[in-house]
Amino acid sequence: MRFGDSLFAMSALGIGAVALFFLGMGLFGLVAPTALIRPFGIELRVPEARGEVRAVYGGFGVGFGILLGWAALHASGDLRRGIVLAAAVALAGMALGRLVSRAVEGPSAFYPAWFYFWVEVLGAGLLAAAVLG
Repeated sequence: MRFGDSLFAMSALGIGAVALFFLGMGLFGLVAPTALIRPFGIELRVPEARGEVRAVYGGFGVGFGILLGWAALHASGDLRRGIVLAAAVALAGMALGRLVSRAVEGPSAFYPAWFYFWVEVLGAGLLAAAVLG
């Protein structure tokens, strides 16, 4: 195995890990939207609210998970970098939103907001490393 091949394999593992996170979150959001959102203190009392969580957390998560998984296993070159960069920016944007929320709303407990902030930062970092590696 050449050095470049090992870098490709390591970046594929990082991309795959983030893909599994999105896929897991997405499937959970599709199957149990109320349970997924419960740690944030949000009550989904009407079907439209559950549908929104299924769409944004569920469908988006599954879609991005599949796309990242495909990028890790099959894509190369600019296409792979573009997919991975888009996902890294999306995760960084989510983390930024949590920072803004903490600045506006004040401090909060570590879980769930800070926990997911660090998950998003880690995911964005893994993906950025795959793009820059």
